[in-house]
Amino acid sequence: QVQLVESGGGLVQAGGSLRLSCVASVSIFDIDVMGWYRQAPGKQRELVATTTRGGSTNYADSVKGRFTISRGNAKIPVYLQMNSLKPDDTAVYYCTIEVRAYDYWGQGTQVTVSS
Repeated sequence: QVQLVESGGGLVQAGGSLRLSCVASVSIFDIDVMGWYRQAPGKQRELVATTTRGGSTNYADSVKGRFTISRGNAKIPVYLQMNSLKPDDTAVYYCTIEVRAYDYWGQGTQVTVSS
């Protein structure tokens, strides 16, 4: 059973930064796609950023220029560096990976940005 555990969330003032990490129970070499999604209260879950085995990245327009997704090491395969945070970034952030066409999700980590 693949398990993902996110960390790094918390409370930050607008303009601040946070770095999210995702620990996986599989090797980074088995992961085809890694990404972060978020879900704000009363809203649908939305894409934040993804990165593929080949290194290509994709970002939501709302976070371009502020967030950076990066590949880590064997145990922490993906990070999300979030700069210039805004109150609209407040949400639960979920790590997701695709392994052999199956998608796996973490339990999420809360990010709260105060104005």
